Amino acid sequence: MRYSANWMVLADERILEYLSQTETSTPKKMADSGDVRYSRQYIGERCRKLEDYRLVQHLGNGVYRITEKGEQYLASEIDAADLEGK
Repeated sequence: MRYSANWMVLADERILEYLSQTETSTPKKMADSGDVRYSRQYIGERCRKLEDYRLVQHLGNGVYRITEKGEQYLASEIDAADLEGK
């Protein structure tokens, strides 16, 4: 079972799951895919929040990828409440 933190929302789970399958992506591609059913703007906002907690990495030009910590979270190996933000 995954343990989310109080700062997390459902969109965060979808973003991490999507990035886990696609290697890299942009908020626009995530929104256009239909797998992450939120606006491009909201996905971008959540990606920045996930980056603060080192679950995703911003590669530049709006491109994100999941980090090892993000993969560990998806595998229920870490509790997101234990992560420290920037």
